[in-house]
Amino acid sequence: MKRTLFLRTAIIAIFSLSFISLKAQHDFEIAKNVDIFISVMKELNSKYAEDISPTDLTKTAVDAMLKSLDPYTIYYPESQIEDFRLMTTGQYGGIGSVIQPHGDNVVISEIFEGSPAAEAGLLAGDIILKINNQSTADKTSDDVSTILKGEPGSTLSIEIKRPATGKTQTFQVTRREIKLPNIPYYGIIGDNTGYIKLDQFTEKAGSEVIAAFKELKEKGMQYLVLDLRNNGGGLLHEAVNIMNIFVDQGVVIASTKGKIPEQTNTFRTRNPVIDKNIPVVVLVNEHSASASEIVSGAFQDLDRGVVMGKKTFGKGLVQNIVPLSYNTSLKITVSKYYIPSGRCVQNIDYFTKDTLTGSIEIPDSLATPYKTKNGRTVYDKGGIEPDVKTPELQPSNILVSLVLNNLIFDFANQYHGKHETIVAPQQFKVDDALYSEFLHFLKDKEYDYTSQSEYILEELKEIAEEEKYYETLEPLYKEMLAKIDAEKEKELLKFKQEISEYLSSEIVVRYYYNKGRIINMLSYDPDIIEAKKVLHDSARYKKILSGKK
Repeated sequence: MKRTLFLRTAIIAIFSLSFISLKAQHDFEIAKNVDIFISVMKELNSKYAEDISPTDLTKTAVDAMLKSLDPYTIYYPESQIEDFRLMTTGQYGGIGSVIQPHGDNVVISEIFEGSPAAEAGLLAGDIILKINNQSTADKTSDDVSTILKGEPGSTLSIEIKRPATGKTQTFQVTRREIKLPNIPYYGIIGDNTGYIKLDQFTEKAGSEVIAAFKELKEKGMQYLVLDLRNNGGGLLHEAVNIMNIFVDQGVVIASTKGKIPEQTNTFRTRNPVIDKNIPVVVLVNEHSASASEIVSGAFQDLDRGVVMGKKTFGKGLVQNIVPLSYNTSLKITVSKYYIPSGRCVQNIDYFTKDTLTGSIEIPDSLATPYKTKNGRTVYDKGGIEPDVKTPELQPSNILVSLVLNNLIFDFANQYHGKHETIVAPQQFKVDDALYSEFLHFLKDKEYDYTSQSEYILEELKEIAEEEKYYETLEPLYKEMLAKIDAEKEKELLKFKQEISEYLSSEIVVRYYYNKGRIINMLSYDPDIIEAKKVLHDSARYKKILSGKK
């Protein structure tokens, strides 16, 4: 007995000493490399041929170090405090506008409803010439965005040129707390079907969804479309709070596993369920990530609703915010999360990369099967595979060209300048007369593009020239090019509906802001139309969730 106790004590002592030794060695490595960094900085500061900025060099060094880990571990210096606040709370100090490059200028592309920019009278299309008497001529849109953000209560002088009038005007705009809404729109979209568009999972997202859900129930909602498309995620506990609307108290929604015990947790619903029977379709796409994948994955794993759309992004990593000295912060990846079936949705393995191969995208061949509550087979393929996949709708080349050349944007601004009001967003459509007006607007504009057929013909020409065939093929080559050009001229009519729908939403947002854009698009959104079909076909809905073929 004594011998056994002695051996056990000795083994524990050896392991303890080993752990202490490893920790001491690790601490020494950190101290050594910090000392090296400081020494390099001192030598540069004293001997480099030009003056250096220690702040800029440190930011560059830290960014490069974190870049070798994963794209979600990010250092925020004091100068980016507003970007940091926007990420964590959905709030920032600013004027409430979106800006974009437009040729050599930076223009306002969208105004937020009720914002200081809206109250001051700024409009989409305004070219920003000066801010506080400083020219923006040599600045990027990111530079201008940084200048516009700042302490709430501070005032900016913004000089703009308004293309619709050709006049230059100066506006005094006082910054305020700008809160980007978690839910830009919710409502009944016909046939007793409720719709909630959730854009992010910042603070109070859960309580806001609960309030919207209850209001829609009072209005007669019997089915729900929860739209998580383009939702990049946010706070994990808000995802759990949202699921608590639909599943019983105490149900596991997600679990996390990290290097230290504090990062290994299980997250369960904490409150009584609100409605565990209402049919739900969750819309997702390739830009639905993180908390969006927790919610859509939980709906799928618990067989609580039908997930529809495109395969999601595949972000199964959890970040924590760590305050640092001098008002700086570090967003650091601390764990992986797992949805109810036990699978992780992470698409890229950032932890086993090496200097030769870099990060590894996990192949489908290594996907592990898991089971949902009803016994359906699902896989950890890096993202959530929808139960119902909707077609990939690629925009036509002509629409892409019109958008990239800002021609739809410019026409919408011109239209807004001529019309004080329009009908309600759900009623506004681009009719034949308005489309003809748009075609007239385009007559002297440049929007040509190179089609895929033209690219292939050009490659064929180069090969033919190399093989000495081109002289024989030249008449045929020119004839095909001419036919392609003739077809391209018809594309404004061929893709009239697609262009009209985009133009319609771009005009509506000038009058009814982003909420109006969403309402306007609901009537022709193919995913919404398909979601309503599934919800109203009870047999199909149940069959999908049962897993029966």
